[in-house]
Amino acid sequence: MLSWRITGCGGGMPLLTSDRPYGNPAFELSSDEVYTVLDLVCRGADEARAHVTPGMLEVPTTIVVRKAMRRVKRALGLTNLQVRGEHEIDNMAAYDSSIHGRIDITLQFLHQFGDEDAYVAVECKRVRAGDAGLNGSYVTQGVERFATGKYAAGHPWGFMLGYVLALPVEDIVDTIDRRVCSKYGTASALSNSPAHPNALRILENGLLQAGSHQIRLHHIFVDMLVADQSG
Repeated sequence: MLSWRITGCGGGMPLLTSDRPYGNPAFELSSDEVYTVLDLVCRGADEARAHVTPGMLEVPTTIVVRKAMRRVKRALGLTNLQVRGEHEIDNMAAYDSSIHGRIDITLQFLHQFGDEDAYVAVECKRVRAGDAGLNGSYVTQGVERFATGKYAAGHPWGFMLGYVLALPVEDIVDTIDRRVCSKYGTASALSNSPAHPNALRILENGLLQAGSHQIRLHHIFVDMLVADQSG
């Protein structure tokens, strides 16, 4: 489990300090970089809520969140990373023109620039208490893509962002945790991560990606209840 630290600077802007060199290999992330992603996602989702309309589906919601993340990034003066749009994963078979998958949001830190395979993946899903379809899709169309290596192959970290449309969030987390444990074993159970003021819950778990590589996922659940009144 990770813990975070932020040190202050003269102008009052939070300064994220690195506790180890980074850039070798390009997939690696320092603890501060992991926190930067988590913080940016939470702040961006919180700002985006005011711009999400009732009944908005997952894709347009994610576009609004991504734009908000970019605004927050600029406001914080974070110049060492970029927030990118939907990221296409090519089918690596020779001369195959098909797309293997599309990740909702990706980020790249400065040490990852120039390597198309080096990115931080954020997959977004709507979830709702009592909704077996949406909560099941969070696992089968989200967690599963990291577990198989379809997304973030060989990466140490991936991120899931859950747009909570109906409370209580504990019911959603319990349902997802049961499904994850049923599919990947009890060693993959979700555990609590440090809280964030702009998130309902933050959890993490580990998965054996493609049966061999260990990848850890952060699960960030944010409040989109006001934006969606259809349920």
